[in-house]
Amino acid sequence: MSQSLATQTTAAALALALGAALSLAHSPVQAQGADKEKCYGVAMKGKNDCAAGPGTTCAGTSVRDYQGNAWKYVPKGSCEKMTSASSPTGMGQLKEFKEKKA
Repeated sequence: MSQSLATQTTAAALALALGAALSLAHSPVQAQGADKEKCYGVAMKGKNDCAAGPGTTCAGTSVRDYQGNAWKYVPKGSCEKMTSASSPTGMGQLKEFKEKKA
C-alpha cells in the first residue's frame, strides 16, 4: 500500500511540475511591469512577445513584420510613437488592428 501512495505522490508532484513548466513556457519572454505596455504592429516577423492570431501559440509566432494582431512589450508611453508600416496611423497601437493595404 505504501508503494502505491509513493507512486501517487510522485505522479502528483510531476503533474504540478509539468503544469508550472507549461505556464512558464506560455508566458511572454519579458514579464509586463508597470513600466511596460503591449504595443501592436511593431514586432518583426517571429519577434513578437505574444498574440499573433488564430493558429499561433504566442511568443515568436508572428508571420510577418508589423503584424496588426501581434504585440511586443515596450516602455510605457512609447508605443504610439513607434513606426508601424501596417498601422492605419503609421504608428504602433495599444489595441489589435486590421492592417492597412500596402
